[in-house]
Amino acid sequence: MSLAPQELENSASKFAAEAIKLDSQGARGMAIANYQRAIESLVKLIQLYPENKLNRVYQERTAAYQNRIKALQMNNVELEPAVDPKATPEEQKQSLTKNEMDSLIMKEKPNVTWAEVIGLDDAKNALRESIVYPAKRPDLFPLGWPRGILLYGPPGCGKTVIAAATANEIDGYFINVDAASMMSKWLGEAEKNVSKLFQMARGLAEKEGLPVILFIDEVDSLLGNRNSEIGGEIRVKNQFLTEMDGINGKGKDLKLYVIGATNKPWSLDWPFLRRFTKRVYVSLPSVEARESLFELYTSQLHKDDKVKSLELAKMADGYSASDVKDICQSAQLMVVNDLFHSPHFGEEVLGEPKSQPRVLTTADFKEIISRRKPSVSMEMIRAYYKWTEQFKAL
Repeated sequence: MSLAPQELENSASKFAAEAIKLDSQGARGMAIANYQRAIESLVKLIQLYPENKLNRVYQERTAAYQNRIKALQMNNVELEPAVDPKATPEEQKQSLTKNEMDSLIMKEKPNVTWAEVIGLDDAKNALRESIVYPAKRPDLFPLGWPRGILLYGPPGCGKTVIAAATANEIDGYFINVDAASMMSKWLGEAEKNVSKLFQMARGLAEKEGLPVILFIDEVDSLLGNRNSEIGGEIRVKNQFLTEMDGINGKGKDLKLYVIGATNKPWSLDWPFLRRFTKRVYVSLPSVEARESLFELYTSQLHKDDKVKSLELAKMADGYSASDVKDICQSAQLMVVNDLFHSPHFGEEVLGEPKSQPRVLTTADFKEIISRRKPSVSMEMIRAYYKWTEQFKAL
């Protein structure tokens, strides 16, 4: 592996850190210069390695530094310092890390219940067995319990929702991490902060004795195929493996769980799959589940009594849960649009009820479904089935 990308990445990190330090001290000119050097390193990295999957991260960092430069170039404008200028360099670094860590924690439990998770029985059972039951009766699990759970399947089928519902079911912490954001925020020190993230989660679980769910969305962007990696990616992945081995250690009753969610399970290497001892396919909703989804989403809409959720569910074969919600939303938008274009709209008399959209009919839903194709192709479904045959672990 060439050292050039690592050097460019480290260079960008070094200049950015120096810029933040100078920024906090009010040295605008020098801060701008260092932000600019960080940008130059990132732009060069993107140009030299156009196929690198981290380029989106580098572009986000470049845009953030450019925005800060613009803010610093505005004269006579009070700016919030990046960190406390009176703090020591080590305190400033700890402050930045703490702020980043704090942003990952949902302070309140997600307001999602099991009743709102429609269908997905396999995923529900796997999460109950691995998290909910051990949290309530650890004495029933002398051999321990799974701590790594992978939820995979098409986008929009409820992976995030079911993880949130699990967190709501237990009296503990839910730490929601976006893998791409992790790489973006901690450019140059990602592997160190993976360690800090797990250390923080372990500390919560040990200190308070409460379950902690570490939910990593788009886990494939962090733990994807390790061929042709550049920069610090391989160091991040090795650190993740080390941390997973730590929480999977024998003889520990630590209630720390890692739930990974991905739309591309085939991008994960076997060493990572082995750490996720439960691998659950979150599939497209069945016709029964689609019926319940239509029932849920149309309950707040003004629809004709002849509109039947089962009939709509059969029309929407192959559609994801989020597709069903979008269909209902689009149908409502259509009748609202008709209302706004009606010849007498806006002529309401003071004191009389405002005009309302016409009732939704089955024909309206049929028209929307005819115009809106499923977001998941049959090729994708076949790929999920093929991968499931090889790697499913309920």
